[in-house]
Amino acid sequence: MIYPFPEPPAPGAVTEVAPGILWARIPLPFRLDHVNIFLIEDGDGWAVLDTGIANDPTRAIWQALADGPLAGRRLSRLIVSHYHPDHIGLAGWLCETFDLPLLTSHSAYLGCLNISLSPGALEAKPYHDFYRRHGMPEEMAQLVSTQGHNYLRMVTPLPPTFRRLVAGDRLTLGGRDFEVLSGNGHAPEQLMFYWRDGNVLLAADQVLAKITPNISVWAVEPEGDPLGLYLRSLKALEADIPADALVLPGHQLPFRGLHTRCRELAEHHDERCAIIADACREQARSVAGLLPFVFPRKLDPHQTSFAFSEVHAHVNRMLWQGELVRDEASEDVHRYRLA
Repeated sequence: MIYPFPEPPAPGAVTEVAPGILWARIPLPFRLDHVNIFLIEDGDGWAVLDTGIANDPTRAIWQALADGPLAGRRLSRLIVSHYHPDHIGLAGWLCETFDLPLLTSHSAYLGCLNISLSPGALEAKPYHDFYRRHGMPEEMAQLVSTQGHNYLRMVTPLPPTFRRLVAGDRLTLGGRDFEVLSGNGHAPEQLMFYWRDGNVLLAADQVLAKITPNISVWAVEPEGDPLGLYLRSLKALEADIPADALVLPGHQLPFRGLHTRCRELAEHHDERCAIIADACREQARSVAGLLPFVFPRKLDPHQTSFAFSEVHAHVNRMLWQGELVRDEASEDVHRYRLA
């Protein structure tokens, strides 16, 4: 892996990472403590990719950018890669403050809108029972079921209209033609953008240099296979994008070495599946019962909820592959054993 820009820009500053493409970084109040924002020259202005969460420090950084390194040129449009709050959270405020049109995927727009309108939806009995059925303790099930309320505190209301971007589209910004790609697994229909003439991939959270994107099963799609979709997306990136492309990710540092990183990520998930197989060889185990095998370190409640959903993604992948089967002797709690 090669890191052409070893130091990130300070809050309120920018670094040019390719001709006409600027990199900014916005802090987050989480363990993953930042999100990368990219600004792409767009005629007499700058198109914005992603936003940060909706809080006063993030608004202050955007104002510092507008008054500082971006001064004298307008913001032209806002592009959002996916519906997670660190990427879409301030979309409503930015669009209103700077009079920007919103460009995003159908899934991102409706996903954010749905959670914002119904933040307590996961508290419904079928969803709560889903977590309990897979071995989650009652206290943790209550926590996970109310996460929609946290989401609401991290996003501003979306604009009433948007322009839909779909894989296969071409988006022209400042004379550069970007091929619109989408990947699944981390978020439905997550948008990525490839500038072939410059060999630059704006990868959002699909491929990160040193950490693995969260791949989770959620109660609304209990039998989903997000890990299978994610692995398929990695193969598509290897097939479509050159190995030496400059990757501009949603977190951490820009890098070169896309194909190597895609293979490392796939191997990482293979290793987790192997851990689950070993644990289920000894005895049938629930998703919650597998957590200590896959995540042996101590986790706080927020981390535990994501870890549970990620383990579930591996279990579902192995069920789809026929590597695990449900143990029929387990009635109240679903447990799994090797096929």
